[in-house]
This record gives sequence, C-alpha cells and structure tokens, in this order.
Amino acid sequence: MSLLPSLFLRRGTISVLPHQSIYSGAPIAILLCLLACPCHLRAQAAAAAPDVLVLINGDTLHGKLVNEVAGTVTFHSDPLGDISLSWDKIKELHTSSSFAVLKKDKVFGKKNAASIPTGSIEMANQSLTLHPENAAASATIPLADAQYIMDKGTLDKQLYHHPGFFTGWNGAATAGASVVAATQNQYAFSGAIGFVRVVPTVTWLSPRNRTSVDFTGSFGKITEPAYTIPANTIVVPAVVTKSALYHADAERDEYFSPRFFALVQTAFDHNYAQNLDLQQIYGGGVGYTVLKTPHQEADVKATIQYARQAFISDSAANKNLIGSTFSADYVFHNKFLTYTQSVAYIPAYNDPHAYSANQANTLAFPAYKNFSLSLGTLDSYLNGPPATLPPTKRNSFQFTMGLTYVIKSKY
Repeated sequence: MSLLPSLFLRRGTISVLPHQSIYSGAPIAILLCLLACPCHLRAQAAAAAPDVLVLINGDTLHGKLVNEVAGTVTFHSDPLGDISLSWDKIKELHTSSSFAVLKKDKVFGKKNAASIPTGSIEMANQSLTLHPENAAASATIPLADAQYIMDKGTLDKQLYHHPGFFTGWNGAATAGASVVAATQNQYAFSGAIGFVRVVPTVTWLSPRNRTSVDFTGSFGKITEPAYTIPANTIVVPAVVTKSALYHADAERDEYFSPRFFALVQTAFDHNYAQNLDLQQIYGGGVGYTVLKTPHQEADVKATIQYARQAFISDSAANKNLIGSTFSADYVFHNKFLTYTQSVAYIPAYNDPHAYSANQANTLAFPAYKNFSLSLGTLDSYLNGPPATLPPTKRNSFQFTMGLTYVIKSKY
C-alpha cells in the first residue's frame, strides 16, 4: 500500500483528498470507469426493460408487444416467436416503451395526429391504462374501445414517411396451364398479376393515396393436322383455332377524406374472339368507398375518358370515343377465402352504339403459406364489332383455375 490522493464524487465533479490510502495499482482512469459504469448500466437496463405479459393461467412472458388489432394482441417472445392472443386470454400486460392507442370508430391521420394518446400501457382486470409521456394524468380506456395499439415508432413511420417506389406493395400472381397431345394438339396458358399500395400501408390510419396495377391474360391454340381422303385424293388442310385475351390497367387515387377520392386511370384490352386488336382508355374521375370493415371493402367510381378502339379485320371500323366508365369493386376476405368482384359499364357519348361492359370474379382459397388455389371468371361484352365470317360474337366468357402466390408488403 502507498499513500496516494483519493477521489470522491460530488454532484458530477471529482475532488482530491490528500493523505488517503488506496491500492497503488489502480490508476485514476480505472477508478473513474468504476464510478461511472453502475449509472450507465442501470440506465441501459431500464431502457431495454422487456414488456411483460401474464396469461390467465399464470404463465408469464417477457418480450415485446408488437401490436393489437381489433382485439387480437401480438406479442413477441424470443423463445416462442410471435404469439397472437385475444384479450380474454390475457390477465395482465405491462410495457416499458411508448405505444399509441387508436380508439374504435375514430379515423386518424396527419391532421389529428396530435390527439392520438401515446405512452406506456398497463392492462389488468380487462381494463387498459395509458400513462402519457408528458406526465399528464393516466387515462383508462375500455378494451372494447382500443381498436389498434402500436409502438410510437411505427406510428411516426406511417404518418410522416412515404415508402420507396419498390416498397409497400401487396399483390398476387396466378398461373395455370393445360396441354393435350392427341389427334388434335391443344394447349392453353393463363396468368394474372396485380399489385396495390395504399399509403399509409396500415388499415388503422386514414389513406392518403392508393396505386394499383393489374394484368390478366390467356392464350390458347388447337391444331388439327392436314390429312388426305384416300378415295378422292382430296387434301384437307390443317386447321388452327386460336384464342387470346389480354387486359392491363393502372389507377392512382388521391384521397380528400377517408372515403372520397379523385382518380386517374388507364386500361388496355385485346380480345381475339371479339376481333378487338386493342382498346385504349385514358381518363379521370372520382370515387367513394361505400363499405369498409376489417373484412370487406366496396368502392364505386365514375370517370370521363378518351377511348380508342382498333379492330383486327377492318381498320376502317376503328373508333375514337369520348365516354365514361362507371364501375364498382368489392373485396371480401377472411382466413378461409378471399373473394373479389369488379363490374364496369363503359358508354360512349359520341357513338351511342359503341358501348361495352365487363365483369370479373376471383375466388382464392389458402393452401400452403403464401400459396392459394384460385378460380376466376371474366365476362366481357363489346357492342358493335365489325362484321366477320364466321360472325363475331359480342359476348366473351372465360373461366380460369390456377395456383396463386400472395405477395405481402414488409414495409
């Protein structure tokens, strides 16, 4: 032991007392670390304190509250991963970090973001208590009124940030095929791909804009080879029957309120069976969401547009049209199936006979992870196609069946 100045801490300053004995091998820098580390470790431990969830059977989980959506709580525990539970399976819940609580039957967006209550939350006896960050009085919220709960970082990201061009998209890709090799050779291929992005990308905030892109197509051919009638030595030429139907569209919606929006759209159609080489549509209008629940949504839309119709057999029959599209879209989904329907009527004001209509239905059943079995129909009507031999039918119906891969956004 030797005599060295000793140290003591007073309100963040270091003072030296002479003639005090300490261990001679401990440098002053090490002593400073020893004094500083306990406070730092305590602060770090407090910041990293896990959330605690207690089940009604007394089991306790430590981890992180992910969110709560319409009565279903998702909690992450490192040993078990993400666990989804209803409120009636939970006895207590305590969080150390800040969460936002969105109440039922109230729509939130940028304009009223300041009114969203945030803070640490506790749940006990089927009652939710929120402790605000600004040290205001705690608020008790009935569980039935807590429609959505999410961390404050997620809330800020959805309110004030916009996903990049290639992020935030949800969609599905479908493919189907059939091949027959016999006296006649036959094959048919069908497919569809669609993407939609709503910003914010979550359902618990009012939408600002929506972008959708879709493509569907089918192509088929039946070939019967040439043959000779032996008695008459007559050669019957080969017969080829072809079918081709393609549709592509894109739409951008800008919301003025949670349900009312303006839109611009474009659409392209080719239908070999209807002698339609290409129909182009460019227009804009308004739309309204007439039904919106966690499992259903229905929109109605009306546009003013320019359309160009070009036909395969007779270019003289090509038309430039000014008209509208009146349409309705409906979506229903639950864990067992997803059903979508789209109906559109397309009149032309400068040529009353050049109207058209179409209807599409899709039914998808989840099969394995992101894969689903899908059934679809497409019924289209085109009035006034040019005369052909054999006569062109005005109506075209298509049924498809295939395997669908669901694409989910990770934004």
